[in-house]
Amino acid sequence: MSQKIARIIIELEHIEPRIWRRIEVSLTTNLRALHELIQAVMPWEGYHLYQFTIGDRDYGEPGPDDAIWARKTYQAKSMRLGTLIDRGVSEFLYTYDFGDDWRHRITVESVGVADPDIDYPTFIDGERRAPPEDVGGPSGFMDFLEAIAKRNHPQHKDMVRWYGGPFHPTDFGAAEITARLRAIAERRKVSLEAFRRSREMRER
Repeated sequence: MSQKIARIIIELEHIEPRIWRRIEVSLTTNLRALHELIQAVMPWEGYHLYQFTIGDRDYGEPGPDDAIWARKTYQAKSMRLGTLIDRGVSEFLYTYDFGDDWRHRITVESVGVADPDIDYPTFIDGERRAPPEDVGGPSGFMDFLEAIAKRNHPQHKDMVRWYGGPFHPTDFGAAEITARLRAIAERRKVSLEAFRRSREMRER
């Protein structure tokens, strides 16, 4: 049976000009794995909490304090992308860092048969560099861009020092993103092969 893939676009909300990435992933990808892919392609550094909001359900990493909230958080690894698509879901929300509140609109653009010569996930294209971690959300990022772009801005030197060097908003690092996804695809390939061999051994 041929593997199926989805082409999805990840777009950061409340930011202009648009910051977005397009990738292709297997329909067997669960939401925890999709979180890791989003972290790799934006990229983010992964040290804040995250959550997917799909209809009236939230998916993430449930913690011991979840019982005090009225809304339950389900395990991200329990839901696969293909299941969502089968249920008619074509768009949902991914939030990273509840302080800065980075909201990403995830849209399923198409579903098709995988190319047997490609190891998935794979990066297609995108535009503009993602904000630095802990910059202060969309409004803080816009202030950061203004300060770092103008040498005579009173906060220019402080922002360059805080970031650790110049920030190039149009250079989103396509080569680095491609390399990250290739590494993830290789790990997935090795894992699937190990699973296949283990199953064959059990069936003997």
